[in-house]
Amino acid sequence: MTEAASRNIISRRNRPAKPPLSRDVIVSTALHILEMEGLPGLTLRRIATALDTGPASLYVYVANLDELHALMLDRALERGHLSESRRLPWRDRLKALLRDYFNVLYERQGLAQIALSLIAAGPSSLRIWEMLLSLLQEGGVDDLKAAWGVDLLILYVTAIAAEQSQRQEGDESLERVKKALSTASKDQFPRVFALKNALLAGNGASRNDWALDVIIGGIAGGSQTVTTAAPRVRRGSGRKR
Repeated sequence: MTEAASRNIISRRNRPAKPPLSRDVIVSTALHILEMEGLPGLTLRRIATALDTGPASLYVYVANLDELHALMLDRALERGHLSESRRLPWRDRLKALLRDYFNVLYERQGLAQIALSLIAAGPSSLRIWEMLLSLLQEGGVDDLKAAWGVDLLILYVTAIAAEQSQRQEGDESLERVKKALSTASKDQFPRVFALKNALLAGNGASRNDWALDVIIGGIAGGSQTVTTAAPRVRRGSGRKR
């Protein structure tokens, strides 16, 4: 082959070179698929197809889909805005931080459902725990109440984000509730009938703000006692302990 001919060789490749496979690339691809296709479309096989590789190749970097979910959640939390202002009272700063956490979960479809199914313990999650513990201890909450209180606050916000994000995606459960209340029998359900308007009053933001006040007030209150004598068993939350 002459020198001129070698310079004129045209590659027959019809696609660009694949990026090197890594945990970072897998997590980024998984988050993109979650955003575009939602949680039902997020499988290791689908991710492998997007990366032009086989599912077995992914197991070099992630043990299973649960570990990938945890990595995805931690990445999303890492990039989310978290309030750290010290200009407000500690309760207001605590609620602002929890609202920021809610927004991270709510704004990416499927992420709240992922968060509800596991307990994330990556660096970004630990940063949130650290901030919440610091704020509760600033408010005079003792160590054990603060530790358990963080778990309760994160669980509540995660559950609300999962509920509201699913409703945003077309869930019709609220309409069913409205219909059920509008047709409730006064004789059979007198209290429900009397309070049917109150049961639906307020918007999501106002109800969430009230709920956080109630939970924070309970955590910070002095009358509750806690014991570590028996292990906790949480039923029905879906979170893995």
